Amino acid sequence: MFGKSKKNAEITYIAAGCTITGETEFIGNALIGGTIFGKVVAEQNVTIEPKGLIDGQLACQELKVSGIFKGKLQCERLIITSSGTVEGEVASKTMEIFEGGQFIGVRVKEEMNLLQDLNSENKLNKNNLFEGLELQSE
Repeated sequence: MFGKSKKNAEITYIAAGCTITGETEFIGNALIGGTIFGKVVAEQNVTIEPKGLIDGQLACQELKVSGIFKGKLQCERLIITSSGTVEGEVASKTMEIFEGGQFIGVRVKEEMNLLQDLNSENKLNKNNLFEGLELQSE
């Protein structure tokens, strides 16, 4: 309305102590200090703070983990800081792990069955990205 485009959307902050369950979509960047259980689609970058947790499926451009990510991830770039832990299945073009960071799981360089719903140009198709995938919780 006032000349702002969705690409310049503000950052969304999920504060410590907050818990979200279900399907979540972020248009701009997201900073996670709380907990998210479920499916998350972010058009831009997601940062998980040291006490933050995402448990489920996530699709984003870049994920920086200082807390914990568990589940299935599709991103262009994954950064695991010295306090971060990523556990699960990861499809990313690049991955960087700082000393002390932990990666427990499997990484695929190209999209496979895990991400078979991506379109032919490897762009996110938010409507069916996670179709057929089941959320596994312990």
